[in-house]
Amino acid sequence: MKVDVLTEAVIAAPCERVADYAADPSHAPRWYANITSVEWRTPPPMAVGSKVAFVARFLGRRLAYTYEITAYEPRRRLVMRTAEGPFPMETTYTWEPHEEGADHTRMTLRNRGEPSGFASLGATVMAAAMRRAQRKDLAALKALLER
Repeated sequence: MKVDVLTEAVIAAPCERVADYAADPSHAPRWYANITSVEWRTPPPMAVGSKVAFVARFLGRRLAYTYEITAYEPRRRLVMRTAEGPFPMETTYTWEPHEEGADHTRMTLRNRGEPSGFASLGATVMAAAMRRAQRKDLAALKALLER
């Protein structure tokens, strides 16, 4: 069973500020509750082909994985993909000005993949947990950037 979770938030900050902050993996532990560490495997800055290693805790398990950037349109869209571990996944961020004005950004966060191993047993439960986590993460990012 595939997992596909899409969440969004409107952040009261200009698109370039939100995108520049969220697209920098070194900021991830500040707004992703489950990410404990990040390490660039290729030299920054972000570009297609860049690789970044993450360590996270999810559903009581430690996960270590490396994302490769597969698409990057600065301040518009970022796509990262991993084929490692029990849950090969693709994560996509998008940013666009929100109708409230140039000082508001609509950010989407989408995670999709096909769990295997332990993860495949509870794909429905996993999707629900991912949805809750993504909502909390975007709320944390919103709070951080709106300060």
